Amino acid sequence: MAVEITQVLLNAQSVDASARKYAEESLNQFQDQNLPSFFLALSGELANNDKPVDSRKLAGLILKNTLDAKEQHRKNDLIQRWLSLDMFVKAQVKGCLLQTLSSPVSDARSTASQVIAKVAGIELPHKQWPELISTLLSNIQQQQSHVKQATLETLGYLCEEVSPDFVDQDQVNKILTAVVQGMNASEVNNDVRLSATRALYNALGFAQANFSNDMERDYLMRVVCEATLTPELKIRQAAFECLVAISSSYYDKLGSYMQDIFIITAKAVKEDEEPVALQAIEFWSSICDEEIDILDEYGSDFSADSDTPCFYFIRQALPALVPMLLDTLLKQEEDQDLDEGAWNIAMAGGTCLGLVARTVGDDIVPLVMPFIEENISKPDWRQREAATYAFGSILEGPSPEKLTPTINVALNFMLTALINDPNNHVKDTTAWTVGRIFEFMHGPTVEIPVRTILSVLLQCMKDVPNVAEKACGALYFLARGCEVVGSASPLSPLFADIIQALLSVTHREDAGESRLRTAAYETLNEVVRCATDETTPIVMQLVPVIMVELHRTLEAQKLTSDEREKQNELQGLLCGCLQVIIQKLGSAEPTKYTFLQYTDQMMDLFLRVFACRNATVHEEAMLAIGALAYAAGHNFLKYMQGFYPYLEMGLQNFEEYQVCAITVGVVGDLCRALDDKILPFCDGIMTHLLKDLSSNQLHRSVKPPIFSCFGDIALAIGENFEKYLIYAMPMLQSAAELSTLVAEADDEMIEYTNQLRNGILEAHSGILQGFKNSPKTQLLMPYASNILQFLDSLYNEKDMDDIVMKAAVGVLGDLADTLGANAGPLISQSVSSKDFLEECLASDEHLIKESAQWAKFAVSRAISG
Repeated sequence: MAVEITQVLLNAQSVDASARKYAEESLNQFQDQNLPSFFLALSGELANNDKPVDSRKLAGLILKNTLDAKEQHRKNDLIQRWLSLDMFVKAQVKGCLLQTLSSPVSDARSTASQVIAKVAGIELPHKQWPELISTLLSNIQQQQSHVKQATLETLGYLCEEVSPDFVDQDQVNKILTAVVQGMNASEVNNDVRLSATRALYNALGFAQANFSNDMERDYLMRVVCEATLTPELKIRQAAFECLVAISSSYYDKLGSYMQDIFIITAKAVKEDEEPVALQAIEFWSSICDEEIDILDEYGSDFSADSDTPCFYFIRQALPALVPMLLDTLLKQEEDQDLDEGAWNIAMAGGTCLGLVARTVGDDIVPLVMPFIEENISKPDWRQREAATYAFGSILEGPSPEKLTPTINVALNFMLTALINDPNNHVKDTTAWTVGRIFEFMHGPTVEIPVRTILSVLLQCMKDVPNVAEKACGALYFLARGCEVVGSASPLSPLFADIIQALLSVTHREDAGESRLRTAAYETLNEVVRCATDETTPIVMQLVPVIMVELHRTLEAQKLTSDEREKQNELQGLLCGCLQVIIQKLGSAEPTKYTFLQYTDQMMDLFLRVFACRNATVHEEAMLAIGALAYAAGHNFLKYMQGFYPYLEMGLQNFEEYQVCAITVGVVGDLCRALDDKILPFCDGIMTHLLKDLSSNQLHRSVKPPIFSCFGDIALAIGENFEKYLIYAMPMLQSAAELSTLVAEADDEMIEYTNQLRNGILEAHSGILQGFKNSPKTQLLMPYASNILQFLDSLYNEKDMDDIVMKAAVGVLGDLADTLGANAGPLISQSVSSKDFLEECLASDEHLIKESAQWAKFAVSRAISG
């Protein structure tokens, strides 16, 4: 195979599908049958300057993909596979990769850079390939620019792949020195400077110690700032990207540079080309993000223990920053309102202005109002649109008191513009701004003439798709603000008209443009949610209408792939709409029984939807069935035989894990609806849930809800859960041990760990409550000690969130309540029954305190008994 590898790689890129398929099969076969030769052949191809560029590039790409994967379980397998290869083979492959860095062909060099970084990502954490970084650094000393460029690119990728923990500080210093030298104005080759600047971007995570040293930091900042002024556009852009990354990673070190940075960014925003100007604006957006996070976390209380104090850079820059951003709003592009993916200077400036408003609150209003007043009535559409966009952007952040007087004047003006302005772009932004008013300023102080607004919005829904979509969005927020259960709603007088107008929008020929159909259904759902007793009969009339629509999509034959995709989207929207209707009508006694006459037809439709192979549609149908089960209660049993195969299918869907997660949630709904009538299906359900937990292919986010589901099942079937204890309890035990071993973890891992703990606790709680008052209670005694140990270790870890804390003290109470005096001695020895319980009793959180009071009562009864 090695002889003909070039031809196979070229055939794999052939326009002839059969030649391509045969080549891909040959490559897979080669990999499966002789992995060492496969690696050697590909790395040899990549390194060989006599081979065609296309075969070399693909060889490198395949090498990269044999070392890494998106799914963690697959990635782990590939890492182990590489590590277990013969040392001699690995050395040869790595030699070829390093050799390729000096190739005259840039595509080959670039591909080799990425593969070297992937190998480094595997080997450096295992203390292998220790000479790599020094080899790369010695490359940079060479005179040939292309070798220097490729090596800097490699260092950049390496910093992206490898954690700073696995590179010692001495090597970090040398990498940064090499990179900064490559960025210097003294470097004449622009490709080298660009690669160096991009490498610095990835290396910033390694530079903690360097940024803590004043001299080193000054030097790094000077080089980056100088690079923003170079004549080469791509280098300027990359340098600003470095500044953005620095603003987020080293916010607390920026104080002495902010004045210079403002001058540089303002010049770029005003004069430079768009890719550079966008990054210059992004710098200020990033500073806003940092300050918003700090202010959210600590409020105005910056005691000594806060990680990062707020330096109020935005507030200090405000008088100059706001005018700069307002100027950008006038740089709109024609038809940007029609392009969903549009991103330009005006949009970036408006987004940044919105973040500034959230950062400084009321202080922004007097700086923006003169711009609005000056431009809102100008004959040039750009000025009217910019003024409207500025107003919409500052609605989140300032207090209602500061904005209300202006809103009360502006609303009528905007409603007139929605109908009369000749420019679609202005109407689009006006409808968006009206929506923002309802989103952030809904309250008694804002004078909202609801009837006038509704008639304007209903008329706007007939406008061009992008304006109609924003009008739907405005109505969505208006409806959300009117959600007053059972009492009069300002929407009630026009409720039927609103429903009819939204249905008409969904039938528009052009409803596929600008997300219009989706927006109309989302708004319809919100309007249904805010229906009052007075308007629920209209919602009831909607049921057969939506069911007919769903039926129609199921009857469609011989569709093209594009039509099929649109149909799937529509089915998902209709199932989502039915779910909201079910929740609304099924939760109120006056409508519940009338509504339940439709359940047979609805279930039939949902089961037919499952025949369509589309994950999004399955999710929506599952959620609707969960709502239907909850509404129908024990009556849902008659559908279980027909539904169960699809429930199984969802629980086995590892690939589309969101479907699996939603199906697990539906099992919980079924347990609550059917109680012990779910028992005949429990063997199958538990088998799938246990398989899911054992699988390393299923996304980890599904595992906490599975544990919660054990609790739901135990609550429903009570002591019949006995036969599952020997399987479920060891799994809960090992997961509990894992969840208390979280060392230095990032925020995402801490959040996941707390979700896992909560799932485990909900399982224990459901099992303990399920066995309460049963003669089989003693079956749980062997597990009591482990449960208490878990609670103790959670308390000792000191990193529980409030949800876990409430669940943990609840489990303590459940254990004492269910096992009583038998568990008394064990409970009295645990930390949970003393220190942890005391901490919960002293909590400011009402729900934690309430659970703790009940737990205290149960514990004292168990200990004294």
